[in-house]
Amino acid sequence: MANTKSAKKAARQTVRRTAVNKSRTTRARTAVRKVEEAIASGDKGAAAEALKAAQPVLARVAQQGVLHKKTASRKVSRLSARVKGMTN
Repeated sequence: MANTKSAKKAARQTVRRTAVNKSRTTRARTAVRKVEEAIASGDKGAAAEALKAAQPVLARVAQQGVLHKKTASRKVSRLSARVKGMTN
C-alpha cells in the first residue's frame, strides 16, 4: 500500500482513470463489433451506417490516448475497405 500522501493520491487517480479508460475501450470495441456484425450479415447499408458511427468513436478514443492514433486509423481503414468490398 502507498505510504506517502502523494502516493495515496496517485493510487486514487489511477483507479479513477482506469475506470474511465475501460469505459472508453469498451465503447470502441462495441462500435467495431457492430460494424463487423453488419458485414457478416451481408447488409451493406447497415454496415456503412455502423462504420459511420464507429469512425468518430475510434477517433475520439485515439485523441484521448486510450488507443494509439495509428491503431485507430488502421482499424477504420480496414473496416472501410471491408465495407467497400461488400457486394450489394
